[in-house]
Amino acid sequence: MCVRNFVELTLLGFFCNEFFLSFGFSNLVQEQQMTMSESMFDQIINKTGDGENPMVFFEERRVSPKTILLREGETSNHIYFIKEGCLRLWFNKNGKDITVQFFFEGQAVASIDSFVSNQPSMFSLESIEAATVYSISKGNFEQLQQLHPGFRDSFQKLLFQRFRNYARLFLSRIKDSPRERYDELVADHPEIIQRVPQHYIASYLGITPISLSRIRNRR
Repeated sequence: MCVRNFVELTLLGFFCNEFFLSFGFSNLVQEQQMTMSESMFDQIINKTGDGENPMVFFEERRVSPKTILLREGETSNHIYFIKEGCLRLWFNKNGKDITVQFFFEGQAVASIDSFVSNQPSMFSLESIEAATVYSISKGNFEQLQQLHPGFRDSFQKLLFQRFRNYARLFLSRIKDSPRERYDELVADHPEIIQRVPQHYIASYLGITPISLSRIRNRR
């Protein structure tokens, strides 16, 4: 994995956790994923006081499986909050599909480096199954930040903490065997095993589908 890919993954993790932390939603990577519902937006609305209703900043979208929400090479202009369904972030390397990360209910996803810098995204974002998402544009996101002055400060405070967490993930890809990575995935993220097609899991683990099948058969 190149340095820029790793940096973008790190920033992506910072954003996903910090947005929800700023509104009282912590522990996004616990085994039991928080379900995104209207009550989430109710809490956001309560945080805004007498300001503008934040619902006006979001657009609800229902997408079919294998819908591309962002293509590699395009500029990211939206952040997506998952109400239902599963999305994956991936990139193409010499014609090979490389899955970077999976996202489920209660999580947020975007190509943050592209979103912030207005540069072409190094990743594609695609739905794995039918999904309902709430999207917010860059302009609306900036307005929402103005309603919550503490958001940016909180985001920066967790920067180094999230960097440490993603550094651990990066190191595990280097030092752990495919079997160890798969065992960790089963233990920590059973939702991936249950809901994601095997060829995407193999890509995520950095192995072939045949190797994944062998690992599973030996358990």
